[in-house]
Amino acid sequence: MMTALSPSVTVAVVGSGAMGQGIAQVAAQAGHTVLLFDTRPGAAGAAIEAIAKALTALVEKGKRSAAERDATLDRLCAVDGLADLAPAGLVVEAIVEDLDVKRRLFAGIEAVVAPDAILTTNTSSLSVTAIAAGVARPERLAGLHFFNPAPLMALVEVVSGLATAADVLDSLFDTARAWGKSPVRCRSTPGFIVNRVARPFYAEGLRLLQEGAADPATLDAVMREAGGFRMGPFELMDLIGHDVNFAVTRSVHAAYFGDPRFQPSLIQQELVEAGRLGRKSGRGFYDHSPGAARPATSEAAAGPRPSRVVVEGDLGPAAALPGLLRDAGATVEERPGDGVLMVDGVTLALTDGRSATQRAAEDGRTPLVLFDLALDWSKATRVALAAADGTPAEALASAAGLFQALGKNVSVIDDAPGMVVLRTVAMLANEAADAAFQGVASPADIDLAMTKGVNYPLGPLAWADRIGGTRVLAALDALARTYGEDRYRASALLRRKIWGGTHFHG
Repeated sequence: MMTALSPSVTVAVVGSGAMGQGIAQVAAQAGHTVLLFDTRPGAAGAAIEAIAKALTALVEKGKRSAAERDATLDRLCAVDGLADLAPAGLVVEAIVEDLDVKRRLFAGIEAVVAPDAILTTNTSSLSVTAIAAGVARPERLAGLHFFNPAPLMALVEVVSGLATAADVLDSLFDTARAWGKSPVRCRSTPGFIVNRVARPFYAEGLRLLQEGAADPATLDAVMREAGGFRMGPFELMDLIGHDVNFAVTRSVHAAYFGDPRFQPSLIQQELVEAGRLGRKSGRGFYDHSPGAARPATSEAAAGPRPSRVVVEGDLGPAAALPGLLRDAGATVEERPGDGVLMVDGVTLALTDGRSATQRAAEDGRTPLVLFDLALDWSKATRVALAAADGTPAEALASAAGLFQALGKNVSVIDDAPGMVVLRTVAMLANEAADAAFQGVASPADIDLAMTKGVNYPLGPLAWADRIGGTRVLAALDALARTYGEDRYRASALLRRKIWGGTHFHG
C-alpha cells in the first residue's frame, strides 16, 4: 500500500508559469529532485532563476539559511523535452486550462515514465475524469490542486477522478502533508471545493452592489471589520483579477448547467469588457494607480449615548451585547421577549433574512432598525445597520449611538434583505452543505479548504453550527421568498440537520 513518496522519488513539473514554478519550489524544498519542463525555450531556466531570487530574499530576511537555499536550488533541473522526464515517479502538470492540450500532454508523458509513476494535474476548472480519459491507465491520474502562491498557501486539493485508484489518492494526500501542506480530499466536480463554495462570497457582494445597498468600500469594510474576513469581496476580486474571477464563475455556472446559484454578474462582466481587471490593470472597483486614495467608507454621524437599554429575550449570535453594554456604562434591563433590544423607544434586532421594512410590517414593531451579524462582538470594529422605510432620523441615530458607545464604527446601508455578513455567510454555508450532501468532500475537509485556501475566519459549516442551522435556514428561506429565485434554495442536508437536531461537526 502506498504512503508518502520518499524524497528519493524524482518529481517532474510540466509548465513553468507562476503555479509550476511554485510547485517545483515546494517539491525541491521537501527534498525531491525536480525536473522542470516547459515547451517555451528558456522558460524553465528562467523559472529556476526566479526561484533562486525568491529564496535569496528569504535568506536576507532570516527566514531561510543560505545552505537551505543552495540545497533547494541544487535539486532543480530544467530539461528540454518530455523524454527527459522518464525518471519521474510523480508528474505534476501545470499548463494552460485546455482539455485537449492536457490530454495530448499526458499521452506523451505516459509513454516515457514508468508504469507505476503517478500522474497529476493542477487544473482548477477542468474535470479530472475527462483528463484521465485520455490516458491508457486512468487509475494513476488524479488532481493535485495547489493555490497561488504555492510556497505560501497551505491548501492542496487532492481530487479523485472516476477511475483514480484509492492508493494513489492516499499517496498524494500523505505526500502533500509531508511537503508541509494541508491536504483535503474531494471528488472531481466543477470547482472542486474552494472554487465552488467561494462563489457566493463574490456573488452576494455583487448583488448587494447592484441593488444599491452600499458602495464597494463600505461593503468590504463590513465584511472585514464585522465578518472577520481578511479581505472584502471587491478588494479580493481586484486582487485576483476580474478576468480570472469572472471566467471561473462562468465556468462553474456552465458546468452546473446554468444553476442560478452560480449566475455571473453583469457588473463584473462590464468591468472585464472595459479592461478594468483590478490591480493588474490599475483599476477595477478601486483605483490602483500610484498615489490613488482609498475611497471613504460610509460612516454614521455620532448618535446619542444610551443610558438605559432593554433586552427582550435571547439575542442568539448577538448574546454578548448586553455584557458589552454594561461594560460601556449602560444600564441593561433583561426581560422575556422576541430577542430584540430597545433603546429610546427604538427596536433593534439582528437581521433574520427579511428586510427591515418587511419585518416591521409583519411583526408590528416600529421604529425598527436591524443590525448585521458579527463574527465576534467583542472584537468587531464595525457594525452595519439598516432601517425600515419611514424610520425617523432620530431613531436611526439612537441605534447608531448604541453601537458607537461600544467603540464600533457604524455604517448605514440600504434596507437589503439579509444585510451583508449574514446573507453571505448563509449562502456560503448553504453551498458548503450542498457540497457535503453530494459527496464532494467531508464537512471537515470543506471547512479546512475554506480556511486554508481562501483564509476565511471560520469554515462555513462551523459558522452554521455556531449561529445555528435554524437561523441560516430562516435567512435563506426569507431571501428565497423575497426574490422568488431558485438561487436561494436551501440545501436538503441543512434541513435534515435541523430536523435531526445534529450539527455538521461533532
